[in-house]
Amino acid sequence: MLLMTAISLGPSPARRDVLARRIRLLVAATITYNVIEAIVAITAGTLASSTALIGFGLDSVVEVSSAAAVAWQFSAREHAVREARERTTLRIIALSFFALAAYVAVDAVRALTGTGEAERSILGIVLAALSLAVMPFLSAAQRRAGRELGSASAVADSKQTLLCTYLSAVLLVGLGLNATLGWSWADPIAALVIAAIAVKEGRDAWQGKGCCAPSAVAAPDINAEADGACGCRPGCDCCS
Repeated sequence: MLLMTAISLGPSPARRDVLARRIRLLVAATITYNVIEAIVAITAGTLASSTALIGFGLDSVVEVSSAAAVAWQFSAREHAVREARERTTLRIIALSFFALAAYVAVDAVRALTGTGEAERSILGIVLAALSLAVMPFLSAAQRRAGRELGSASAVADSKQTLLCTYLSAVLLVGLGLNATLGWSWADPIAALVIAAIAVKEGRDAWQGKGCCAPSAVAAPDINAEADGACGCRPGCDCCS
């Protein structure tokens, strides 16, 4: 008979403290960058009547609120308190995504129906290119720390940062086509892509997906594969 013995695969208390400090630093860096990004993007978007650029700036505002929620969660020194705050943090992140998607979608439809035409924005192109270079590193570092710690909210916030990378690429294409070929319709189309991605990430955050760190699993068993057990926390998507 095989005996099942519980084995803790989670990080040690000392390692959790290290990961929590790392996440706090990454969140602070993300907030600082995105505050600057939001100011530049919204200003440039307003001057150029660019729906996509304004949407990109608003995404930066949403990302600041998302990061601030994670900062609040990880401001607690006790691991148990951080765990208790996780669900609230995920809800804040999800609602931020949905609010962004709604605003950008409405404004994009307004632009497509002929209410306003975006002008080219060199400043917007430079900003999109810079974000495309910076954001992947912040996102990857926070995602690794969040997964090791087993924090779905930290992983969700890293997805928000990764979304900024996708949006930067979409924005760069839209602004580039408008600037080089005069395709003003490319701007609101890019904004609609931004809205669609935001809805998906908001849904994932609401469902608590994205955390792949196991807390405790049983010792290897010949029936484990048949039972479909992967050792992940409920609601995580690492088994898919």
